[in-house]
Amino acid sequence: MTKSELQIELEKFRDFVIEEAKKNLSRLGKDGGKLYDSIEGRVQANENSFEMEFSMEEYGIYQDKGVSGKKKRYNTPFKYANTPPPPSAFDKWAVRKGIAPRKKGKFASRKSLQFALSRHIFNQGIYPSMFFTKPFEKAFKQLPDDLIEAFGLDAVKLFNESIYLTEK
Repeated sequence: MTKSELQIELEKFRDFVIEEAKKNLSRLGKDGGKLYDSIEGRVQANENSFEMEFSMEEYGIYQDKGVSGKKKRYNTPFKYANTPPPPSAFDKWAVRKGIAPRKKGKFASRKSLQFALSRHIFNQGIYPSMFFTKPFEKAFKQLPDDLIEAFGLDAVKLFNESIYLTEK
């Protein structure tokens, strides 16, 4: 079964969104991590419809939309209510960034750094990066014309195949 023109356009849309989202993460210095590697999309052709879905690590939505903190508010549906993020969530991040806590020139416990990062995020929140939303909206604005054209090509193809089938 060959791909329809409509499916090809939807796959182009998917590929553009993923590519641009990864470029945005790279600009933010977040390339090569779990989030970067986890961004995927799927286009599936059904008998009377098409399905499209994007997936990524769960925390990607918070990086994209942001999270309001106790002191700073952002235009986002997410906020820290009463519980800060778990300090352990910052362990690998701190190591990857090369952040080593020091007290009087000597290395200190990473637990204190993790706690400080957790409190900071709890109070200040996470600024919305829109790394995924912006490319999605940009591609979506261009999508209708491409889809209408592709759908028209599919209709012509279906019409030609129907005529061919009836001529036999």
